Amino acid sequence: MRRNIFMYLFFFAVLYIVYQYVSAKKYFEVENVKIENLKEENSKLEDSIKNLSLDKLDLQYFSLENNDDALAYYDDLKLERPSRYIADKLLETNEQKGNNPLVPYDGMSGAPMKINKIKVLNHKWIIADFSDGKYWGELFIKYELKEDMGVDFALLDHLLYTRS
Repeated sequence: MRRNIFMYLFFFAVLYIVYQYVSAKKYFEVENVKIENLKEENSKLEDSIKNLSLDKLDLQYFSLENNDDALAYYDDLKLERPSRYIADKLLETNEQKGNNPLVPYDGMSGAPMKINKIKVLNHKWIIADFSDGKYWGELFIKYELKEDMGVDFALLDHLLYTRS
């Protein structure tokens, strides 16, 4: 009788071990599939990051911050961030009452035209957009930084987008 009990216990233990083995094997197979999927997703994300980094470099090509030749014009002025200084001076033109004096259009929605975004291209040119909240356009501006740290702006070209 004791022998039968040990045999049943042994048989039960073997069944339990086989069940645990099969269960663990299935669990690890599922986890390995998850790991492979995550590796594949990670690889895609790394490719996306690489592409975005290259796109960012392309977008920064026409930028004062990345143009050493243009920045050389500001070496003697001790400006920490010349493009920010120029952009701030351009934004100061928005402080005048009514339309910005550099924008050749009157506001058509009841609000004045003001400059919004500014991109300092180099030591001479700026691209900016303007809007009255409903209508918008872009400006191509020439600037000159004077010795007294004042800035002269001259509008070279402009466009107003039509609403469709």
